[in-house]
Amino acid sequence: RYNPSDPYVLKNLNFVVQPKEKIGIVGRTGAGKSSTISALFQLYPLEGSIIIDGIDTTKLPLDQVRSKISIIPQEPILFSGPMRKNLDPFNEYSDDVLWNALEQVDLKDTISEMSAGLNSNVSEGGTNFSVGQRQLVCLARALIRNNKILVLDEATANVDPHTDSLIQSAIREKFADCSVLTIAHRLHTVMDSDKILVMSSGRVEEYDHPYVLLQKENGVLRDLVNATGQTTAKNLEKVARENFESKSKDA
Repeated sequence: RYNPSDPYVLKNLNFVVQPKEKIGIVGRTGAGKSSTISALFQLYPLEGSIIIDGIDTTKLPLDQVRSKISIIPQEPILFSGPMRKNLDPFNEYSDDVLWNALEQVDLKDTISEMSAGLNSNVSEGGTNFSVGQRQLVCLARALIRNNKILVLDEATANVDPHTDSLIQSAIREKFADCSVLTIAHRLHTVMDSDKILVMSSGRVEEYDHPYVLLQKENGVLRDLVNATGQTTAKNLEKVARENFESKSKDA
């Protein structure tokens, strides 16, 4: 809950994410999706535990916990000052590492063409970059930090299809060894996840591979998919089925 007198936003929330798993988090507005991420970062007082690698992170210093989790927020955050500081605020990495990250998110040419390269100025809020470019800078920042947990808070909701595709492919390829939690309103971004966490009123309603969940005739995910329309629903189910069959062959 956000204040001591407020009702609980998350209720008996309990789920397990295995190393390297890609988890989609879905649910209608107010289901508790973003609150789950707030709990992970301990932005508000918690009851209960959040265990990562066998360690109760609620017992650790906040800066230690937050430094180990990368996030690409819905509204990308850039700071005024040189691009270098946006990628590497504490000056911990070489230029080669920074350029490599920019190349991986298709921004190397854009930055190198600016007058001062990595030292080029970023306006307050990153307004001299498009929303999509700001998202890609956040993605490059996550690549540089190389954390084992990545959170995407509706990260593709405000970007063009090309940038959306770049982000999705980078997550699959560059973050293959990470646990990735993705909040998405657009179901196509998570139908190839290892599991989907379906939330409602701060509770877990369903949690399994999307294709398994779609077999539930009156399931919540089934209803969400059906609501997209017959053609889109068929495409979503096809993605889930192909992913499920591929994983079954690899097992």
